[in-house]
Amino acid sequence: MQRIVIAKPGGFDALALVESPDPLPKAGEVRLCVEACGVNYADGIIRMGLYESAKRLHGYPITPGFEVAGVVDALGDGVDGWSIGERAIGVTLFGGYTSAICLPIDRVFATPSALSSEQAAAIPTVFLTAWFMAHRQVHPRAGERWLVHSAAGGVGGALLQLARLAGVEATGVVGAAHKIEAARAMGAAHVIDKSAGDWVAAAKTIAPGGFHAVFDANGVSTLQPSFDALAPMGKLVVYGFASMLPKDGRLNWLRLAWDWWRTPRFNPLAMTTSNRSVLAANLSFLSAEAPLLREGMLWLLERFADGRLLPPPLQAFPLDAAAHAQQRIESGQSVGKIVLIP
Repeated sequence: MQRIVIAKPGGFDALALVESPDPLPKAGEVRLCVEACGVNYADGIIRMGLYESAKRLHGYPITPGFEVAGVVDALGDGVDGWSIGERAIGVTLFGGYTSAICLPIDRVFATPSALSSEQAAAIPTVFLTAWFMAHRQVHPRAGERWLVHSAAGGVGGALLQLARLAGVEATGVVGAAHKIEAARAMGAAHVIDKSAGDWVAAAKTIAPGGFHAVFDANGVSTLQPSFDALAPMGKLVVYGFASMLPKDGRLNWLRLAWDWWRTPRFNPLAMTTSNRSVLAANLSFLSAEAPLLREGMLWLLERFADGRLLPPPLQAFPLDAAAHAQQRIESGQSVGKIVLIP
């Protein structure tokens, strides 16, 4: 098998392709011959050494990657319900940049016939994150208004689709004009291109009374105005800090410290008078909640199978071009999802 290994945190050159023996499934596991691996922004943060769950739950060396899709090619003892040759999606806690992986059966799901392996590998992380925020934290109701930052990205696009299914009017914020159509295609009723003007003023025009939920993965650059854009009883959901991180793969520790110092601290006393809340999500720290995540994944796959949900736009790179894939996603110019092909 081939896999990508990060021996220690660093730049893009820290991603090394290595050869290893094929793993053997233990009792209750299946082995997947991986045909596609999902790439997420978090993978680059792991490479930089800043991803807290990678440090706490795994350590270095580490193979990044939270999701794969492929074909079952070996079964461990006691495995029922799976056969050699079946197409499957695997949800991993790291280890996904690989050509073969063994996973417990509660983290493996049948791939809907409507999806290719590339599309299937692009789904778990972004859609589970969106599902958790939307249906376990925000609880959408028809007629509500949401503001979704990074709306042409993986999680942003998933949130737009979930909003559409729930009858929510979603406004997407994108960082460049070439992303507008992607956000509309995913279900945005309105799209704000923040490269073309003041996104705060545009959002105020769209929802003068504020938004019932704002989803923000930017961090310091937008957190305070995102909170200010909430309606009474609104919820700000934080799931990333992209504006604090570099676009060239090299950390600037001075700037990182400055941005950390400038990050808003929300006053719970003030929140009680405004009836506005701040929530946060990190899927990798929910690994102990396997039944919850399995429930969410089954809910999502049912809707992919019947066409109510659509896979995001894709760009594919070979596994040995993992550095180029991460560079692309960190540039801020990508749309939808990126996958690696072993």
